[in-house]
Amino acid sequence: MSDKPVVVYGASGYTGRLVCEYLRELNVPFIAAGRSKEKLQAGLDTVPGLETADYEIAEVEHTPEALAKLLQGAKAMCNMVGPFAEFGPAAVEACLEAGVHYMDTTGEQDWMIRCRDAYGAKFAEKGLLLSPGIAQMYTTGEIAANYCLENPGLDTLDMSVFWKGQPTIASTATIVQNAVLSKAYYLEDNKLVEWPADAGLYQLTVPGQHELGLALPWGGTSSPIWFQNDPRVATCKVLGGVINRPLMEAVPGLVAQMLELTAGKSLEETRQILAGVAAQVNNAYPPRENPRINISIDSVYASGPLARAHCVIYGNCNYKQTGLLQAWSASQVLHDAPRKVGFASACQAFGHRKLHGVLRSFGLSMEAITTYNG
Repeated sequence: MSDKPVVVYGASGYTGRLVCEYLRELNVPFIAAGRSKEKLQAGLDTVPGLETADYEIAEVEHTPEALAKLLQGAKAMCNMVGPFAEFGPAAVEACLEAGVHYMDTTGEQDWMIRCRDAYGAKFAEKGLLLSPGIAQMYTTGEIAANYCLENPGLDTLDMSVFWKGQPTIASTATIVQNAVLSKAYYLEDNKLVEWPADAGLYQLTVPGQHELGLALPWGGTSSPIWFQNDPRVATCKVLGGVINRPLMEAVPGLVAQMLELTAGKSLEETRQILAGVAAQVNNAYPPRENPRINISIDSVYASGPLARAHCVIYGNCNYKQTGLLQAWSASQVLHDAPRKVGFASACQAFGHRKLHGVLRSFGLSMEAITTYNG
């Protein structure tokens, strides 16, 4: 048992280290946990100023029993260990056993649906938050959608997220596995509808630039799941892309190659093949983000029979946004009960204006630009 209230699981990775960095800035003590003490120490040694943080390192096996033992005395877990459909259940079950709030950075719809259906009610019964998908690529767009939905007469969300940068090793592994092993859905008339497997690339207008951007359903993202049971929303589609045309143009060919390589293979064989592909695509940590270069653009068009709204949020350093959103959300549940417990998004648990205010206060987001006609 530890007196540290937050456990960062997968703390040696790129995003995990950022969560630790922001926990330090928020003055929250934490345990940096993972499967290798040496890897954890080596990763955390690169975090600026972490020597002034109140933290300890813990090596732990990836089993519900071992993780539940580690969580004794803690109040929140920030889980960075993905792909979450494969590795998430052990962490969630451990949090449920230990009575700990759970958060992760997933965009995997199948994992979110499993969280909702298998664990949501159980977390709610214990007054615990189960919040997968707290990350820039999902939460910042949800913030923009909620700004639009403050206005009446809107029921349809057309959402896009663009960012400039390089995916981390963990993000690449998740994207690769998700492309082959998972279906992607959008919300239409309150029902989840599968994106066509051969949807290909979409050309979208990117706010603030003349050049069109290339986008994909990107696993469907979390918003259709969060808004499925929202009485304000009937339809929600999300597309996302990296502001790097050659990279985006290469994606359909890579997906076709992966489908060919895994045809007829077992689940375990498929996962091994995809892990190899991911390692070939990206086996190095990206450089620390530069706010001049690593920009993010979240845009939401909301419409109804007689109303229109648009919200765009310009930001920078999407992985830093993710680290801050995770750390701040963990800090909140240490002091106040979330607005909603059980399966809930960060916006549902803490409020979209509070979340955006935190991003702005740390210099990671501009003020939202919102227009409405109704």
